[in-house]
Amino acid sequence: IGLNSGIMNVGNMGSDFRMAYTVIGDAVNISARMEDLTKNYGVDIIVGERTRELVPDVAFREVDRVRLRGRDRPVTIFEPLGPLVETEKTRMDELTLYRQGLQYYRRKDWDLAELQFLNLERLFPHNGLYSTYLARISEFRDTPPSADWDGTHSYDGT
Repeated sequence: IGLNSGIMNVGNMGSDFRMAYTVIGDAVNISARMEDLTKNYGVDIIVGERTRELVPDVAFREVDRVRLRGRDRPVTIFEPLGPLVETEKTRMDELTLYRQGLQYYRRKDWDLAELQFLNLERLFPHNGLYSTYLARISEFRDTPPSADWDGTHSYDGT
C-alpha cells in the first residue's frame, strides 16, 4: 500500500461516450510509486512526508529518501508502525539504532553503518529493510557513490 497526501482531482472524468470516476494528480502518481516501492523494502505500507505529518499520533520508521522518476527533488518515505502510545520500548530502541545506522550510511561511513545494520538484522531478523541497506553498502564498497551523493536512492520504476 502506498499512501500520500496532497492536491488531486477526484470525480467523474471522460466524455459522454465513456465516463470513469477516478483520481489524478502528482500526489496520486507518487502514491502509486510508493506502493511499488513496498516490494523493494520488504514493508507492507509506505507513506509520504505529508501523510506522516497529518497523523502525529502514529509511530513511523523513515524507510529512505528516494528520487522518483520524473521528479527533481527526493521524497522521504516512511513505514507506519502503529499508534505511538502503544509502541513498545523495544521497538523505540530499534528505531533509535536504525536512525543511527541511517546517519552513518548517509555520511558514507560504511564500516559503522554496516556494523549497525548487521546488529539490527541479528536482533530483528523479521525486518528485510536492514538487508536492503547491507546490500547497498556492499555495492558502494565496490563502486563508491559520487562525491556529491546525499544519501538519496534513485528509483526509476513506474
